[in-house]
Amino acid sequence: QVQLVESGGGLVQAGGSLRLSCAASRSIIDISAMDWYRQAPGKQRELVALITRAGTTNYADSVKGRFTISRDNALNTVYLQMNRLKPEDTAVYYCYATYPFDSWGQGTQVTVSA
Repeated sequence: QVQLVESGGGLVQAGGSLRLSCAASRSIIDISAMDWYRQAPGKQRELVALITRAGTTNYADSVKGRFTISRDNALNTVYLQMNRLKPEDTAVYYCYATYPFDSWGQGTQVTVSA
């Protein structure tokens, strides 16, 4: 089992930046990948970014060049740096730990005003 706690969300104007954090209750070194998802009102949850155990990253086309995912294994924390935010980035952002845990955080709200 691993508990995940997201933080760093808030209200920001378009063009601004936020950094989300996902703190895990145990070591994340052996987790296959750590993902960030988001869900906007009335829409399905979508994968935003992931980082594998080896450090390989992948991004949704809509955030490439603006968002950066990183991990600090010593702190058991994964980050999502979000720059040049747009109103369409407004959503609840969730952290997800893949194999072997399949665990979700509670989410953090990000609201981008025009």
